[in-house]
Amino acid sequence: MLYIMRQLKNDNGSRRAGLLKLIIKWSFCLVLMGAVLHLPGAIAQQAFEGFDSLHNKPAAKEIAVDSAWSVDRAHPGDRVILAIIFNIKKGFHINPDTEQIVLIEDFKPYPTRVKVIEAPEGIAVEAPVYPRAQPVKVEYAGGSVMSFVGRTVIYQPMQVGERIEPGSLAFKITVEYQACDAKTCLFPEKIILNKNFQVIGKDAAATEINRDIFANFDNTAPTEDSKAVGFDLFGWNFSVDVSSGSGLLLLLITAAFGGFLLNFTPCVLPLVPIKIIGLSHAAEDRKKCFILGASMFFGVLSFWLGLGAMIAMVSGFTAVNQLFQYPLFTISVGIFIAVMAVGMCGLFHIRLPNFIYMINPSHENLHGSFVLGILTAILSTPCTAPFMGAAAAWAATRHPATTMITFAAIGVGMALPYLLLSASPNLVKRMPRTGPASVLIKEVMGLFMLGAAAYFIGSGLSAFWAAPPGPPSKIYWWSVVVFCSAAGGWLSYRTIRITERKGLRTFFVALGITIIAGSAAAGLRLTDRDPIDWVYYTPERFADVVRQRKIVVLDFTAEWCLNCKALEEGVLHSRRIRTLFADEDIVPIKVDLTGNNPAGKAKLKEVGILTIPLLVIYDPDGREVFKKDFYTVNQVLKAVKDARGD
Repeated sequence: MLYIMRQLKNDNGSRRAGLLKLIIKWSFCLVLMGAVLHLPGAIAQQAFEGFDSLHNKPAAKEIAVDSAWSVDRAHPGDRVILAIIFNIKKGFHINPDTEQIVLIEDFKPYPTRVKVIEAPEGIAVEAPVYPRAQPVKVEYAGGSVMSFVGRTVIYQPMQVGERIEPGSLAFKITVEYQACDAKTCLFPEKIILNKNFQVIGKDAAATEINRDIFANFDNTAPTEDSKAVGFDLFGWNFSVDVSSGSGLLLLLITAAFGGFLLNFTPCVLPLVPIKIIGLSHAAEDRKKCFILGASMFFGVLSFWLGLGAMIAMVSGFTAVNQLFQYPLFTISVGIFIAVMAVGMCGLFHIRLPNFIYMINPSHENLHGSFVLGILTAILSTPCTAPFMGAAAAWAATRHPATTMITFAAIGVGMALPYLLLSASPNLVKRMPRTGPASVLIKEVMGLFMLGAAAYFIGSGLSAFWAAPPGPPSKIYWWSVVVFCSAAGGWLSYRTIRITERKGLRTFFVALGITIIAGSAAAGLRLTDRDPIDWVYYTPERFADVVRQRKIVVLDFTAEWCLNCKALEEGVLHSRRIRTLFADEDIVPIKVDLTGNNPAGKAKLKEVGILTIPLLVIYDPDGREVFKKDFYTVNQVLKAVKDARGD
C-alpha cells in the first residue's frame, strides 16, 4: 500500500496505465490467495460434517429413513408390524443384514440392523424380516456385493399381549446401516426412532393402513396359536407346535415331565426320604396311605396353581423363581424350612414351643402332608428343571387360561410320584418304619434340611447386603457346610452305635466321611476367588464393550439359583472355558440378580427370557449368536468360534 501511495503522489500520465495494471494484478493475487487459504477449511468442514455421521447426523442425503405402522391401532392379542423404509438414492446402496452379508478380504461391510431396544411389558418382539438382497457391482470389492438398493422395507413384527391395558405404548428402535457407492463407503449411520402406538378395547375398531407398504409382507408368521415352543437340553433340541390340540397336549406332557424332574433338585431331595418314611408308617392301612399321598399331591398342585394365577393376574409378575428375587421371601422360606426340619423330623427329639405346633407340621397327618407338599413345591422353584422352564416361560405370555393349564401340568408332574407311591404301599414297605435306623434317617435328612435353611437365609441376607453391580457376599456358604458336615458326622457316629454288621458300618461310615470331605471342598470352592475375571454388568459397561467390537459372554446368575452354581462349576469353570475367556477379544460379563438389580432385570427381559440360569453370547457386531439355559462346554466353545467367524 505504501508503494501504491508513493506512485500516486508522483503520478504522471505515462505511469497511470502501468499503475492500473499493477492494481489489477495485486487484486487477482489476493483473491487467489484467499481461495487457496479457504480450501483446506472447506475440506475440513466437509470432513467434520462426515464425521458427524457417527453421532446420528447424516453426512449426505443419500439415504432417507422413514417408518409406518400396519394398523392405526390394535386390540390386546393382535399382531402389528412396523415398517422401516429406506429410500436409497440412485447410484448408492446399503449393506444387507448379517445373514446375507458377504465378507470381503481385508474389509468387513457394516450390516443393516433393526432392533427394538425398548418395548412396553407384554409386547413380544419378533425377529425383523429383511428383504432379499441383490448383487451390486462395486470397484472396492473387485466384483459384486449383496446389497439393498432403491426403496427397501424392513418389517418389524410385534405381538400385543392379551393382558395389556388400553392406552398409548412407547417404543424405541435403533436403525443401523452403511451407505456406499461403486467406489467407496461412507461412515456407518445409527439413528433412533421413537414410536408410539395405541392399544384399544375389544369393542373399538382398528383399521389397516399403509396397505401398499405391507402388500409384499407375509403376515402368516407365528401367532399365539401356531407358534412353536422350543426346548433345548445340553444340545438336544426339539420344538412343539401348539397350533393343534395334539401339539398342546404334547406340550403339557413335556411340562409335566419337567415338573417331575424338579424332585431331583438339591433342596427337594432331603424331603423325599422323609415323606417316604411317613408313607411307610401308614403302609399297612392302604386307605390312610393313599389319603396322605393325595394330600401332599394337592399341596404341590395348589402351590403351582397359585403361582400360575399370580403370573396370569398380577402385573409385573412373570417368572417362576421371581419370588426369590425378594430377600424377605427367601429368608422366610429358610426360617420355615428350619422349623419344619426341627419340628416335623423330630430332630434329636427337641421339643419346640407349643405355638409352633399350631400349624401341626407332622407329615403323618392330612394337614401336615398338605403343608409338606407346599414346602416341596416352594423349594423347587429356585432350580428350574429341564423342559419345565421353556414351558413356563411360554405360558407366562399366553391367555390366563393357558397359563393356568400349563402350570397345573407342571404341578401334576411334580406331585404324581407321591400319589403313585401312596397308591402302591408295597413300594415303601422296605423303608424302616421304627427303631434307630428310622430315627437316624430322619435326623440326617433333618440336618440336610437345616443346611438348606442356612442356604436360603444366607442368600437372602446376602441380597440385603449386596450392592449391585458388584458381587454379593458368599460367606454364608460356611453355615451350609457346617450342617452338611454334621449330617455326615452324625451318620458315621450313629451307624457305629446302632449296628455291628461290618458291611453296613464300612459303607455308611465311608459315606459320612465322603459327605464331610465333599462339604468342605464345596465350601472352599464356592467361597474362593472366581477363576474367571468377570466384569459385573451395567448398561454403560456393556455398551462400552460392544463399541470396542469384542465378543461378549453374558452370564445371568443369582446366589439363590443352584442351577446357576452347578453350571458355573461344571461348565464355565472348566479349564477349556477359563482359558478361552482369558483371550483379549472376549469379555465375560456377569449379571447377578441376587440383590436389587433393576438394570440386570431389565437386561434379562430385553433378551426375551424370564428365568435363570441363562448364558448369552454376542459377536463383535453385537449380534446374538447363542442363548441357552442348559449348556455344555462344547456348545460354549462352538458359540465363541461362530462369533469369531471361524
